[in-house]
Amino acid sequence: MKYFKPLIPFLLGCIVLLISNNFFEFTLINGLSQLLLFILVVNIPAKLTGRMSYVDIGWPLGLALIGLLVLVYGQGADTKKWLAAILFLFMGLRMGLMALLYLTKGAFKRELPRYQYQKLRWDKEGKANVNLAMQVEILVQAFANMSFLAMPALLIAWNPNSTFHWLEILGIGLWLLSYGLESLADKQKNSFISMNVKAGDRRALCNVGLWRFSRHPNYFFEWMVWNSLVVIALPSVMALWSTEPLVIMLGLVGVLLMASRVMFTTLVYYTGAVPAEYYSVQKRPEYKEYQRTTSMFFPKKPKF
Repeated sequence: MKYFKPLIPFLLGCIVLLISNNFFEFTLINGLSQLLLFILVVNIPAKLTGRMSYVDIGWPLGLALIGLLVLVYGQGADTKKWLAAILFLFMGLRMGLMALLYLTKGAFKRELPRYQYQKLRWDKEGKANVNLAMQVEILVQAFANMSFLAMPALLIAWNPNSTFHWLEILGIGLWLLSYGLESLADKQKNSFISMNVKAGDRRALCNVGLWRFSRHPNYFFEWMVWNSLVVIALPSVMALWSTEPLVIMLGLVGVLLMASRVMFTTLVYYTGAVPAEYYSVQKRPEYKEYQRTTSMFFPKKPKF
């Protein structure tokens, strides 16, 4: 049971969607599509190679798939269907195509460090069957795309109001700001690494720009991207409130809010900050001082 326990909340999220009046058909089609995508792109390659880094390809392509499906099956106003589709297609294709590019360059010939860390976590949890733990972990990602992470797109694409609520405008502005700052953080780090590699220092500690205020500003702003999707979806909750029984509607709100929780947990504990720091401390002696002076996730004024 300990192997399959992580799947339980995601299965519950899927059940809420399947018993709703609005989302049964989409959830069924999206669920089957996500399973097929993950089996072909992630599960089978992981089984053959013993590496689960292929999640970096399957998960974002799954987001793009959500964007395509809400455009086809969404029941709301065209403006809202296109909004949901564009946001998810953009996020998914950007990350997915980048991962495919890394694949062609041979980056997946060895397990990425964040997935190496998962095997250490499984060992602490007493999960001796690494192959089973890996396949279940991959399915968790797939079921996340079927449930919590699909919820913002579903609500937005089923909103019948063609005009934009002020919360939607606020959410779109927050999305653009968060995405821009996430991209800036990535650019600052890549420029820093490139400059130091040319200087012959491959282990230099990046603490410039946004990295002065957070040890992982890219992960923080990625989380804020998802929070902005929740904000954009809030007017849709109000618009659809009378179309579902109260218990189901409350369940859908819970699924929506869990999108933020799932991404926070993932970006901090599972494939984000904590795994990255486990290896950074080993590679860079000065990293412990960086940990003392700089906030791990939420940007703050550094301590000196």
